[in-house]
Amino acid sequence: MDVKQVDLSVVIPVYNEEDNILPLLEEISAVLSKMGMISEILAVNDGSTDLTLDKLNSARKKYSNLRILNLRRNNGLSAAIDAGFKNAYGNIIVIIDADLQNDPADIPKLVSLIGENDVVCGWRKNRIDPLKKRVSSKVANFVRNLLTSEDVHDTCCGLKAFKRESVINFKMYNGLHRFLPTLLKMEGYKIAEIPVNHRPRIMGKSKYNIGNRVFKSTYDLIAVRWMKKRWMRYREDIIND
Repeated sequence: MDVKQVDLSVVIPVYNEEDNILPLLEEISAVLSKMGMISEILAVNDGSTDLTLDKLNSARKKYSNLRILNLRRNNGLSAAIDAGFKNAYGNIIVIIDADLQNDPADIPKLVSLIGENDVVCGWRKNRIDPLKKRVSSKVANFVRNLLTSEDVHDTCCGLKAFKRESVINFKMYNGLHRFLPTLLKMEGYKIAEIPVNHRPRIMGKSKYNIGNRVFKSTYDLIAVRWMKKRWMRYREDIIND
């Protein structure tokens, strides 16, 4: 594959999704085949302990544009996304969750808005999740927006599209994937958000709970709030060069 000619990379951070990864690859491949772009699928295996990696390796026989990046141990979603950004070849990079709740059919919509925008975020407007999860997410988004002076509806939606230049040199820290729209906006990139389809989780188990979603993200939120308040915003005119 000629690195210079890849238009679109679809990055899948995946951890213990042995039941979902093959159906997801099938859906993504079907969508990409209709888009008329030179594309690749980059699966970032985040130290899975089930058969996920075996199934990915077997899938390479069917999908010639599938690449696999294997992290030696489970490092968390931020690390998997960061590794995907750094190793993707595409001029446009899309990230999508591996649990089949994001709909690959929405990928063309997000990609079509890249150009006038640098980042396009999915918004699970009609979210299909248990009530407890939906309520906690709404509260978390409200608090994030309140403390960071933002208006993002769904900062944790796993489906997003990026211009390559917006993320290739981005410095990621654990937990900061939740704040990508805010952090990239601080860098001067233009952000858009559009409603996307959301589906129920049929197979596998969610990797998130109150402990690792709410409590940990609170510390991250404090850090992002501090960064936003301390961000240096100045403009200069060169008089003599």
